[in-house]
Amino acid sequence: MWLEAPLPLRRLATVVLLLLSGLYPVVMAQTVARPEPADPRRSGFDFMGPSTQAMQRGDDRNPGMLWVVDGEALWSREPANGGKACIACHAAANSSMAGVAARYPAFDAASARPVTLGQRINVCRQQNQRLPVLAWESPDLLALEAFVAHQSRGRPIAPPADPRLAPFTEQGRQLFGQRLGQLNLSCSICHDRSAGRRLGGSPIPEGHATGYPLYRLEWQGLGSLQRRLRSCMAGVRAEPYAFGAPQWVALELYLAQRARGMLLETPAVRP
Repeated sequence: MWLEAPLPLRRLATVVLLLLSGLYPVVMAQTVARPEPADPRRSGFDFMGPSTQAMQRGDDRNPGMLWVVDGEALWSREPANGGKACIACHAAANSSMAGVAARYPAFDAASARPVTLGQRINVCRQQNQRLPVLAWESPDLLALEAFVAHQSRGRPIAPPADPRLAPFTEQGRQLFGQRLGQLNLSCSICHDRSAGRRLGGSPIPEGHATGYPLYRLEWQGLGSLQRRLRSCMAGVRAEPYAFGAPQWVALELYLAQRARGMLLETPAVRP
């Protein structure tokens, strides 16, 4: 009877018997798709209350958008010296500047050092527009930087894979872990080891630079990342570096690497 059965049926029966006896290897297994693990990093946005989050979410309620609007006007304005406006070289910012801020700080071949987005704007003013540099934290520089960075809002932070940046990134990493001031604290102690805890009733964020320049309720105005870093340094009773110091640029570069893949929020709002 067995030999008279159809060949496919005999093969199936043989496989079943071997499987039951443990002698037949299982060579095919169903592949189950597993979801990618969620990014455990949290933006400072996640540590804010609902009312402050709503302020950032709505462009009509976000005070930082006032600087973006000013930056847009500066982008199109022709200099009084007869030089070119930004738009004359770069065209519409929503296309030419999309993703640019996500790649800064970047290496500058002329100075053989990394430069921040604000520094790049000033280099462009000097070399291409024949205009004086804008002072750190000046309204015009913050406005231009906010406008350019706003074109990358929602894009992932993507620092360049440039080997020339490696020693500066390492310097920034060391600065992030270096104890400073009379309180003998480092950036890492607060923002790596103590993130999520409270200090003076306020939550300690993870310290990701995802939204600069940003509007801070404490400042009642827009400010740069270096302004915030200087405030932290003063808070641990240490003497802050001057604006534009190489140490700040290296630290900004490391923070960009640390936040790689997180989304830009410029202009963010913070307490």
